[in-house]
Amino acid sequence: MTAPHLWVRAEQRDNETRVGITPKGVSTLMEQGFRVTVEASDTRVIATDGYKATGCAIAPQNSWPDAPADAIIFGLKELPENGTPLVHRHIMFGHAYKGQSAGRILLQRFKAGGGMLLDLEYLTDNSSRRVAAFGYWAGFAGAAVAVKCWAAQTRNKVVAAITPYPDADALTRDLAAQIDGLEVPDALVIGALGRVGSGATDLCARLGIKVTGWDVKETAHGGPFPEILQHVLFFNCILAGPQTPVFVPKSALDSSRALRVIGDIACDPDSDFNPVPIYDRATTWQEPALRVHNTPPLDVTAIDNLPSMLPLESSEDYAAQLLPTLSALADDDAPVWQRARAVFATHSAKL
Repeated sequence: MTAPHLWVRAEQRDNETRVGITPKGVSTLMEQGFRVTVEASDTRVIATDGYKATGCAIAPQNSWPDAPADAIIFGLKELPENGTPLVHRHIMFGHAYKGQSAGRILLQRFKAGGGMLLDLEYLTDNSSRRVAAFGYWAGFAGAAVAVKCWAAQTRNKVVAAITPYPDADALTRDLAAQIDGLEVPDALVIGALGRVGSGATDLCARLGIKVTGWDVKETAHGGPFPEILQHVLFFNCILAGPQTPVFVPKSALDSSRALRVIGDIACDPDSDFNPVPIYDRATTWQEPALRVHNTPPLDVTAIDNLPSMLPLESSEDYAAQLLPTLSALADDDAPVWQRARAVFATHSAKL
């Protein structure tokens, strides 16, 4: 077969500086016969010069719509919502397969252009486990944002806008200073055995926050879950699906509770399967907390690109996990890509 042409696009979303492949990974693919083009970017956490040094082609920023038809466009987050037909194969997080309204529009754009979505969330191995995930750093950063929200709420202040940190140690030091002098809260983590839950638990451990860790065993009875309301912090760290129970129903708002901040790290507010249906929109870097009840206060934080708070660590970790799967693009029969194509076909057929 013809050597694959991987086109690494610049991210076009605000506050998104991550990348899914490092210069070392580009060199590896080129050694395997790949053609690689990397768009210039003035915001990417890894400078363009690092990619240029590999000898790959460098294209102008955001020029991917004009890429050759056989190029596979690789990015992480959303494309501009301009309604244009999509003619290429795209590797990205599409957020299109769980009933999201924006996802249906995206799939219609692929249908109109004849392109294909190869969704990073649905790249799985033979045991249905995702081959690569930002989960750990999403959990770590999501727990950090929730602690920030709790500290501000406790001091009767509005939580400050979120900004990136150079590394996890710098983030931990900043959080420790913010909670200094306050009674340390406790937390309940659902999905504690997974990547996301592990990250949230580790962040809490750094700050001396006691964690009650739940996973499938503790939620199998389907609810209700009054224990959640007995903790100051609650972190939802699971990938929801049709069988996922509701963890915090609307009735919880008026219930007696210690709960003050929910970190919905899974962040699927417009999904049919949202297990925290007391809010209906994601929060933002500028406004991390959404107040859903006043007396006593209850805030939700749900940011959908949390690992960008720690862009270098999360990019290097994710890129290392994903590289073997990118290498398999050279094999048309690679099961991981066959499964991704099948998922796209199934959901496209429903349009």
